[in-house]
This record gives sequence, C-alpha cells and structure tokens, in this order.
Amino acid sequence: MKHFNDDDHVMLAQGLAKTYEDNSVPVEAVRGIDLAIHRGEFAALVGPSGSGKTTFLNLISGLDRPSAGSVSLGGKDISRMGGAELSDFRRDRIGFIFQAYNLIPVLTVEENVEYVMLLQGVPKAERHARVAGILADVGLEGFGDRLPPKLSGGQQQRVAVARAIVGGPRLILADEPTGNLDSANGDDVMSLLSGLHDAGTTIVMVTHSPAYAQYAQRIVHLFDGHIVSENMEKQFHV
Repeated sequence: MKHFNDDDHVMLAQGLAKTYEDNSVPVEAVRGIDLAIHRGEFAALVGPSGSGKTTFLNLISGLDRPSAGSVSLGGKDISRMGGAELSDFRRDRIGFIFQAYNLIPVLTVEENVEYVMLLQGVPKAERHARVAGILADVGLEGFGDRLPPKLSGGQQQRVAVARAIVGGPRLILADEPTGNLDSANGDDVMSLLSGLHDAGTTIVMVTHSPAYAQYAQRIVHLFDGHIVSENMEKQFHV
C-alpha cells in the first residue's frame, strides 16, 4: 500500500478492494488500488470491460462498500460511515452523472435539478434562481417545465450535468457520461465537463472513449482490477 504525504486530496483510496460472489465463486473486481485525486484535477479512468472502472467509481462514491481498504473524501473516511451519514455526505459533497441519466421521469427539468437542494433545505427563491442560472449555463434555458421523456438524449444528459453541479459539490463523478449519446451530443457534454474543470471543479470520469479521455489531464488505466499505468499531461488546480 502506498503512503501519501500530501494532504491536498479530494479523494484518497488506499488498499481498496472489492470481491463479489458469482455462483459461490469469488470474483475480485478491484484488487488493492491506491489512488489520490487532488483538488481541481480531472482524471479519466479507462480500460476494457471488466477492468473494474465502474466498481472502483462506486466504491469511491460510497455507492458500494469495499471488501478491504479505505476511501477518504475531503479527509473523512466514508468506508466507516453509516447509511444516513453517508447519504447526507454524498448529497452535499458529490455530484453524480450517469450513462443512463437517472432522471426522475415524472418530475420536470426544473424539479429534477432542484431536488438535491430540496434535500439540502435551500429556500425556494434561491432554488429557483440557481436552477435558472444552471439551465442557462448548460444551454437549456426555457426547458424548465418539460418532462425528461420529452427531451433528446443529449438534452437529458445536460439536465443530469445541471443536477450534478447545482448543489455546489466538491467532486463530480461521471460514469460513461457520453455512452448513450451520438458524437455531437457527446462532444457537447465533454465541453461542459471541461468548462467545469477549468472553473476549478474536481472530476473523475469513467470512459471507454480514448478521444474523450484526452479531455482529462490525468488518465488512469485499469486492467483486471489493478492500475497498470497512468499518464499525466497537465498540472491540476491548487
């Protein structure tokens, strides 16, 4: 296990491992990963199917529990948190963007985006002002009263980006955010993520696209649950 001396970490995984049971046969999806993500960094996790990318993302977000090792976010060990504490921590610190959008189909665009702020107890007037600003930022001004099924895939993913950032999280986790999009809409979503990073947001993204991985300043290659190599090309924000 590596020992990291720098305390400027948004995320720190040490000895992180996850083993599943498949018909009583243990499957090691993640095998003792050590990784630090620094404030303001944009990291892409790449590798073939079954390499452990999504499992690792689920572990560092607290959506799944590790079999061994630890995960710290902002200096707090989330692998030791209970359910309610962890749920509140994720709500306030992490923004999620999923391949399948994960929007609530019976809520309008505005209601989907403001939902996390409802949970945070943000006053109504502030919620509406922040939603209007965020929708304008992602190119969806005037779409607030529409339902997700009435939107294109690219528009739904823009809503998902807006929802992820409206609560002011310190970390954005994106799991194949362009996976269900054509190239034009994929390019648009990546431009949004790139703009967030330029503004100082920390992003960890799983992607199968070598072209979209190049938007990141750091590319982490996984294979069989291990980190096999890393490429660092740009300096992260401090």
